[in-house]
Formats: sequence, structure tokens, C-alpha cells
Amino acid sequence: MSKRSVYGATALGSVCVVTALVVGLMSGDGDGGKDDRKADASAPSDARAGARTGTDGAKKPEEVWDGKVHVLGDGSTSYTGPQPKVAKPEKLKPGEKPPQFVVFSWDGALENDDHLFSRFRALAKQNNAQMTYFLSGIYLLPKSERQKYQGPGHKPGEAAIDFTSDAHIKDTLEQLRAAWLEGNEIGTHFNGHFCGPGGGGYWSTDQWKQETAQAYSFVENWKTNTGFKDVPPLPFDYQKELVGGRAPCLEGQKALIPAEKSMGWRYDASSPGDFQLWPSKIDGIWNFPLQLLPYPGSDRQVLSMDFNFLYNQSGENNTHGDPAKQPEWEQLTRQGYLNGFERVYNGSRAPLFIGNHFEDWNDGIYMKAIEDVMKDVCRRDGVRCVSFRQVADWLDAQDPKVLAKLRGLDPAQAPDWKTFLK
Repeated sequence: MSKRSVYGATALGSVCVVTALVVGLMSGDGDGGKDDRKADASAPSDARAGARTGTDGAKKPEEVWDGKVHVLGDGSTSYTGPQPKVAKPEKLKPGEKPPQFVVFSWDGALENDDHLFSRFRALAKQNNAQMTYFLSGIYLLPKSERQKYQGPGHKPGEAAIDFTSDAHIKDTLEQLRAAWLEGNEIGTHFNGHFCGPGGGGYWSTDQWKQETAQAYSFVENWKTNTGFKDVPPLPFDYQKELVGGRAPCLEGQKALIPAEKSMGWRYDASSPGDFQLWPSKIDGIWNFPLQLLPYPGSDRQVLSMDFNFLYNQSGENNTHGDPAKQPEWEQLTRQGYLNGFERVYNGSRAPLFIGNHFEDWNDGIYMKAIEDVMKDVCRRDGVRCVSFRQVADWLDAQDPKVLAKLRGLDPAQAPDWKTFLK
């Protein structure tokens, strides 16, 4: 029996409102010029691909920055040159062991009164880590302007998550600006977080394009929408920055992938779970799924996201479970992540993908657990805690034949790297 089939013996977990996962087993988830370009939320999303790709979908030559800050549109965003503090990907040398990539990602990316965005930004800096923040677009849209959002199949102003306060929009803008300058990625969690009937799993590709066009618009037009006059623009052009996202509740990837491809995106992180294997592409888009990790003290698996540990500990609808059990749950969560890390770190070196929410579920034990994991793994020899975009960059820099060999490894399989990749 292969290692892969052993690891998949039994799984547990759910994602948001998803209560089952089928993977062949049972599961429980300055100065300078001004650009007058303005985003049009009603424009077809595939028109947005021109900044990144040619008409045949091939990448255009990398542009040379003129050294000036270019304020874009209404002043909500700007082009300030290539992102700082991001290492250039290098091709593996013959016989070289691959780096161990770990991606910590955050769904929603709102800075509210618990200040978790700023907390983990600071933690990443302290531990030589960079991360991916999947921004929900309506977190930059004031409640007074909520009618500007219309999710596919829904009435204007409807959303399954709350619109936030003006103060929290300002705080979130501050965190997004600092995060990008520190080398973190700003992806998208789209907008209204609709799940189940009427949600992304029921949307067509054209409806996903509609949803994504609005995600662009809310980032590119927050000054118009908020009326903030004293807040500086974000330091990136979202047309260039946005290259991947994660669908709410991990629903709708099949119809979403063609929409992402039409926009020239690089990856999708919406798959509802898979083994810890080296990534592959779906129709030219890198597929970065949540992963099945060994749940401590059992032969079962849990998906690599805080919600899934919550689901299996206190239950999907109970975010404040028994306080007496919380220390044990925190330890199990921490060890579950570390189990998955150790398996590939000492094995195939497949990237580890971890999903999180800025939430205080069960009195913040999942935030404490992920903080401990970050402190433990990110400074280890050979480990690179990076964004999804950086993983895509590295994968694209490798020899396809090398990647094919890596995909053939089971998670805990540690070959003789000097001969395996000679």
C-alpha cells in the first residue's frame, strides 16, 4: 500500500459551510505622472487582462519602471515600481534539495478592533515571513455605499458578511499599504462571501467575472466611494498585483478557473482539499489547495485551515466552546499543523498551504496556535515562508521535468536529492 493511500485512510474537516469533502475517502473543509485610467465595475473582466498578457495569453515582456510614482485613477492606487523585499526565484541546480515553502494566507484581511491584521503583519516581520492576504473587496466599501455592490443573483447591497465602519476601512488601508511594502501579497477573497445556494458554487464563469470586476473596482475606487481626502493611495496597481484568489467556502473553482485565465491570473487557492503533493496546473492556472494534515492522536486527516479545526473541536456553529477544553484544542491545532510540516520538511518538500481567518474563535486559540507555528518553522534551515505569488514564481522558474518528478513523490517520501534531481 502506498504512503498516499495510508495518509488518506480517514479524513475530517469542513470548510466554512462545506460539510463534506470527497477525495476518494470520507471527510468532514510622490511625484510623477498621473494616470487617468479609471476602473469600470461593469466592464467585462477579461478586458482587464491586457495589462498582464497579450491577446494570445502569453506574458508580455517585463516593463521597465521609470522611477516615478504614477497615481492611478481617482488616486486610490498607484504604481510605485516592482514590489520591494521580494526575492527573485532561482532555478534548482542539479542535485539540489528544494526549499520548503510554507504559505500562511488570510481570508478577508480586515483590520478591525481586535487588530489581528497588524498583529500578524508584525509577527511575519519578526520571523522572516511574507504572507498572502485575500482581501474581501467590500471591506473598502462604506455601508452608506453598499448599493454599489451586487453579487451575482443577489439584490444590490446584499452580502453574507458585514460591511465595516469608515474607521475600519482606514485602518485596513493602512495595513494593506504596509503589508505590500513588506513583500506580502494582496490577493482577493472576492466580495460578498456567498456560499451554498446562490453562492459561488452555483455561479457561471460570466458571473464570476462580474464578481471579480467589482473586487477590482472597490480597491481601485475607494477614494471615490469613501470620500477620504487625507489618506494616501495604495502603493500598487491592482491590475498588476492581483494574480490569484480564494473563493468563499472553497466553492465554484470549476467555473472560476476560466474567469481567472481570461484575466491573466497565475493561481487559484479555491480547491476544497488535497494531499500534500507538489502543485500542478488546471488549464494553465496553478492549483494551490488546502491540504490534508495528520490530526494528532489519530489516523485521520484535517484540512489545513483554522475553521476546520474549529469544526472538529467545538462544531461549525459554536465558536465559543467549552473553556476547559480550549487548551487541549489549541495544542491539537498547533500539533496538527506541525505534523503536516514535519511530514514534507523531512520528506518530499512539497509546499505547505495554511488558511486562516482574523477571528477570535474559541477565545483566540487558533490565532495562538498559528503564531506558535510561524515562530517554530519560518526560521528553520531551508524554510521559506512566502506568499502564493512567490510560490508560483518559483514553480514557473523550474524545469518542467524536475517538477514532474517532484509530483511523483508521496508526502513523506525523502529521496536522495543528489541523485533524484541530478
